[in-house]
Amino acid sequence: MNEQSKKYWEVFWQNQGKAKPSSVTAWQFGAVPDQLAQLVIDGVKTATCSGLIFYELENEPLPAVDDYSIVLSSKDEPLAIIRTAQVDIMPMNEVPEEFAIAEGEGDRTYRYWKEAHERFFKKELSEVGLEYTEDMMLVCERFELVDVKN
Repeated sequence: MNEQSKKYWEVFWQNQGKAKPSSVTAWQFGAVPDQLAQLVIDGVKTATCSGLIFYELENEPLPAVDDYSIVLSSKDEPLAIIRTAQVDIMPMNEVPEEFAIAEGEGDRTYRYWKEAHERFFKKELSEVGLEYTEDMMLVCERFELVDVKN
């Protein structure tokens, strides 16, 4: 985590009047981080997903309820803090329409979500020598916005 994010995290918790969590992550959303971060800030995007395989390949822990994350811009600037509210692991072809809509992207339809994620996962998987399948396992995360950086 960069210094800007560390400072933002510290200042946020100083104003909370309670003990801060022991860990936080900082990351960008998908292929268009600035646009997706703005959807979070606007309250449109309340969910996100990633391929389970990417957590495994990068030896990263899965998100868990009550995890906090700093949402970064494309320039790695902290924009907001979110708290994970729910995590489900399921095949992509079983993701419910309501979850797809909660991702808040495009025209907010299941069709848009499916097509956009299929393109994204095909590209990302091909870069690591893997092929996309409709039943690839996804880590589906719902979150709430807890702070927007001024």
